Amino acid sequence: MSNEVKSGWKHWVPAFVLMVCVVLAFFDKISIAVLFADPTFQGAMEIAENKAKLGWLMTSFLLAYGFSSVFLSFLGDIFDPKKMLFWSVASWGVLMLCMGFTTSYAGMLFLRILLGLAEGPLFALAYTIVKQTYTDRQQARASTMFLLGTPIGAFLGFPITAAVLAKYDWHTTFFVMAALTLVALFAIIIGLRDLKLKKTIELQSTSKRVNFKGHIQNTKVLLQNRSFWLVCIFNIALMTYLWGLNSWVPSYLIQDKGFNLKEFGMYSSLPFIAMLIGEIVGAFLSDKTGRRAIQVFGGLLVAGIFMYVMVLMTDPILVIAAMSFSAMAWGFGVASVFALLARVTTADVGATAGGIFNGMGNFASAIAPVLIGYIVMQTHSFNLGITFLAAVAVLGSFFLLPLLKRY
Repeated sequence: MSNEVKSGWKHWVPAFVLMVCVVLAFFDKISIAVLFADPTFQGAMEIAENKAKLGWLMTSFLLAYGFSSVFLSFLGDIFDPKKMLFWSVASWGVLMLCMGFTTSYAGMLFLRILLGLAEGPLFALAYTIVKQTYTDRQQARASTMFLLGTPIGAFLGFPITAAVLAKYDWHTTFFVMAALTLVALFAIIIGLRDLKLKKTIELQSTSKRVNFKGHIQNTKVLLQNRSFWLVCIFNIALMTYLWGLNSWVPSYLIQDKGFNLKEFGMYSSLPFIAMLIGEIVGAFLSDKTGRRAIQVFGGLLVAGIFMYVMVLMTDPILVIAAMSFSAMAWGFGVASVFALLARVTTADVGATAGGIFNGMGNFASAIAPVLIGYIVMQTHSFNLGITFLAAVAVLGSFFLLPLLKRY
């Protein structure tokens, strides 16, 4: 990238395009959760009320997504990241189209695994494009722009899917997602057309040789770092909350709290708007106060408490209010978790620490959707499944107690 500092709204178009891709990815990721409560979909998959099998449709995606994120992201270093992004997004559209025509559980499970593999490298590609497009002082804003695509995707994805399902059928929800892929592809073509990107391997200077022996020594120090492992275990609880919320709350609100599809569509976006607000406010306060550990600890603790309050409520307005406070607290805490990770580790093993942190969080939390499904099936109580989610959040937050004074 040129050293010339560029600004103006046109300069931020690539970051906006990346946000569109993240929004679409989250649409694809979570839209199936709305179908968990649809009897027609359950009948077509021949799984009736088998919530464990429904949970596997999310868990299989998350496991494949975690594997792909860790082991396939290197493709963005070898190939042109802009082309990789285009073909990755195009593959999502093809897979969503295939899901719309699928009438067997095995077929749907297989396609969800492929979708996870296809979406895994997205964030690595986005970071690569940001690094080559923006200066050091612009990269934080550009990264924040596309990261906000996660809560935006959730608060748009649930009501859109619910509205399509209410008016048409479950097949059409997938066709709509496939059609939205064309919008993202158009945005990539138009918004990134002037970017001159290089393969990452072309940017590496041959003079910068990795001292492998030194790196191994630094990694040994990292693996003996108690604070690092506490943050990693905490992150499992943090991600368990997110995937439990996105997988089962639609079904919970419809089947246990008496919401209909229209009500769910109206109210479902509010918790994710709250999460978005929590992330923005949390990012600002985290940099201002520097108290990373207390913010991250408090965020997940309060999120778990209000998740349980939601279980106790029966009035729809109070249910959504409790869920919104819970989601806002989670967003407030998560805004500072990467800053906390940076504080408890050293820069010379940053990539290794990030890989372990993300890998553990993704793989361990991936079991949450199917585990909640088993709890609901065995106890015949959806409340116990959501209470489990709240308990994991509260207990998980306690792992940061030893770090509160120092960080």
